[in-house]
Amino acid sequence: MTAQPKIILLVEDNPSDVDLTMRALEKAHIANQMVVAEDGQEALDYLWGMGRYEGQVPIDPGLVLLDLKLPRVPGLEVLRRIRADSRTRRVPVVILTTSKEEQDVATGYDLGVNSYIRKPVDFQQFAKAIEQLGLYWLLLNEAPPKV
Repeated sequence: MTAQPKIILLVEDNPSDVDLTMRALEKAHIANQMVVAEDGQEALDYLWGMGRYEGQVPIDPGLVLLDLKLPRVPGLEVLRRIRADSRTRRVPVVILTTSKEEQDVATGYDLGVNSYIRKPVDFQQFAKAIEQLGLYWLLLNEAPPKV
């Protein structure tokens, strides 16, 4: 049986950052399907098949790339809910944000984020960071067993 490609859930409200992330993944030849949620509520709806995703079977992403400064439901609250639910608590979550606030870093790790990365300003650095994220979390990392 062939393993299905892992889906990347990108939770990002800035269209420019969505475009940069997609370009960086393409440049790194990471062809996994990407679902974009433009705010925290849309991400939660996707994960649990609610709202506009109602009636669809929820799909566990292989990786969640999570911004912190989101409309409707902030990123740290999204992370809190992901970790609080047995269906999603093992999904790898990487905070990918511009926030340099020490409290955001500490809270992210307290809530169980797998990694916290500040977005580089330079596209080449950003592309390299995305390439390394994709290679590690989607290819090298052994995914946890389903609950």
